[in-house]
Amino acid sequence: MKEAILNRFLKYISIDTQSDENSETTPSTKHQFDLANVLLNELIELGLQNVSLDENCYIMATLPSNVDKKVPVIGFVSHMDTSPDMPGDASTACLIENYQGEHVVLNEDGVTLSPKDFPEMLDYIGQTLIVTDGTTLLGADDKAGIAEIISAIEYLVQHPEIKHGEIKIGFTPDEEVGRGVDKFDVKKFGAEFAYTLDGGGIGELEYENFNACSAKVYIQGLNIHPGYAKNKMMNAIIMAAEFNALLPVNERPEYTQDYEGFYHVVKIEGAVEKAYLQYIIRDHDRTKFELKKKFITELTAYMNQRYGDKTFTLELKDQYFNMREMVEPVYHVVETAKEAMEQLGIEPKIVPIRGGTDGARLSYMGLPCPNIFAGGHNFHGKFEYVPVESMVKASEVILKIIELYTERA
Repeated sequence: MKEAILNRFLKYISIDTQSDENSETTPSTKHQFDLANVLLNELIELGLQNVSLDENCYIMATLPSNVDKKVPVIGFVSHMDTSPDMPGDASTACLIENYQGEHVVLNEDGVTLSPKDFPEMLDYIGQTLIVTDGTTLLGADDKAGIAEIISAIEYLVQHPEIKHGEIKIGFTPDEEVGRGVDKFDVKKFGAEFAYTLDGGGIGELEYENFNACSAKVYIQGLNIHPGYAKNKMMNAIIMAAEFNALLPVNERPEYTQDYEGFYHVVKIEGAVEKAYLQYIIRDHDRTKFELKKKFITELTAYMNQRYGDKTFTLELKDQYFNMREMVEPVYHVVETAKEAMEQLGIEPKIVPIRGGTDGARLSYMGLPCPNIFAGGHNFHGKFEYVPVESMVKASEVILKIIELYTERA
């Protein structure tokens, strides 16, 4: 299985599938179809049923049950796109075999992946690391998950003596820009519950995530010749800076951890006449999340009182909510994944996601969907890496979950 996962992963990451938050199409970038068509052919060659790729770049497929008894229909989901934060063609990724804790020089410019900066690297001594060339992200988020799912299904196809119920496979576009399940047809998918393979290091198991929204603040200034500006000019740049400074400093991402939420300014643009601020707002606690939205709304009203009506315009848009509320009524999905890891000698690390996954929104669409590790680290940047052995273990967890539900049916 190790060789199959490695070969698949290296093939997938050579295909650029970056999504684009500024696009209004689905998928947000046409080149996501490049990978989708490769996956479509693989699933057909494996002999799966109901294999489909729709016009919005959603892939679904079914591995039929090979038992007579009723077994829960389980789904496994990963996303095909990679983050737009960095270039996404990782065709020059490198293998570091039998890693011994050393610094890894990624390219001739001296970009270095070091356990001094990323001490968790020392957990993988003796293993094979896949790293970037220091100019792109790797794409383990979430092509590792895709490789793990398909390799697990391939194993079941090659070993028909292994008993299992009906298994559903789903691959989505545009997760990285928050639109991964906008057009996901839960009814068509047909699973009773599912797992996303979109977590980090080995052992991660997550059923809590942020409540999330975006906030866009438009600021209308008044540009006057600076020589004659007294008591007339309204500098939108200055007003934008003032607005940002009035948000709680200790609730920025760089000062928060665990269950603490934040306001994160991700973009600022402007001139004297007009300026624009873009935020993401996050909190695990729904009440605190709503209070954060209330605060930024009241701050906008205050700034309009200070500078004049309609000087500041706020647009708030909810993105996803904490899946815990939807998962807890079917908590067996977490318990079974935990037991699967324990039986494989993996220490489960049940932690809240300081982010979101497709599974968060799927859970609110009627498909409870906790998140399992895919194995990678340092997502969205040039220091991203993944141990091959962690990908193998993730694939084994999939098989063990299927085994446990089949045995208990």
